[in-house]
Amino acid sequence: MAEPKNYITSLELKSHSKVGDLWISIQGKLCRIEGLIDWLDSSGIVFFGFSIGWWKWNHNAYHIACNSLDFDPDLQHSPFFVVSSKFFNSITSHFYGRKMTFDSIARFLVSYQHWTYYPVMCFARINLFAQSFMLLLSKRKVPNRGQEILGLIVFWIWYPLLVSCLPNWGERLMFIIASFAVTGIQHVQFTLNHFSTSVYVGPLTGNDWFEKQTSGTLNIACASWMDWFHGGLQFQVEHHLFPRLPRCQLRKISPFVMDLCKKHNLPYNIAPFWKANVLTIRTC
Repeated sequence: MAEPKNYITSLELKSHSKVGDLWISIQGKLCRIEGLIDWLDSSGIVFFGFSIGWWKWNHNAYHIACNSLDFDPDLQHSPFFVVSSKFFNSITSHFYGRKMTFDSIARFLVSYQHWTYYPVMCFARINLFAQSFMLLLSKRKVPNRGQEILGLIVFWIWYPLLVSCLPNWGERLMFIIASFAVTGIQHVQFTLNHFSTSVYVGPLTGNDWFEKQTSGTLNIACASWMDWFHGGLQFQVEHHLFPRLPRCQLRKISPFVMDLCKKHNLPYNIAPFWKANVLTIRTC
């Protein structure tokens, strides 16, 4: 009996419109790979400890409504941080579906956020853990919920076991702090790209998406030999305009995006790494 066909021809692909299917071309044949993607997602959860479903939900919203105070979840860090005085009026988050009340606790924490910024970034990974559990245990529809929960369970088995192999509690604590602080570098990078740029309240309209993407992002100027450190995030403007473009190609299109922004009188924000840090702290 013939095995079930796991590929389609280019003609069949033209009539294929099922949402969520992914195909790649291998030696002239188009092969379905969404099962492979699901497996890779689950593997990532095992190693990193946070939900890929949460990441996609959060990251897609952030890309659509970049730097919207009430629609972009990556700017909604009250009571720890606020990037605009508009948060003082207790804005409602349309992403989380709740009011971000600016109470006495938020007022106290925000008044010291320029001092707490880097320490909090060192442990920002905890927020990813918490958000993952909150989503997977909620009533919201989550693709592959069972696989993701299983992946988190495996992570929270192997990680404590690994830490327990160290000889004493002092070294265990140092290892945990170091592992969190190293990932904190990436959280700093995320915030440098957006905290100091233009913000707004409300959803996007049909004709200002491009402008909102360029005005709400900040590139980090660096030499090509430092691309490994920033991982492509230094070309944040290009990444937001072409989110599916491989990061190794972002430097190549940067001059064209810069010329396009200049042609249409749109902002193209860019600063060296240290200046970006200064701008972010000033915003805090």
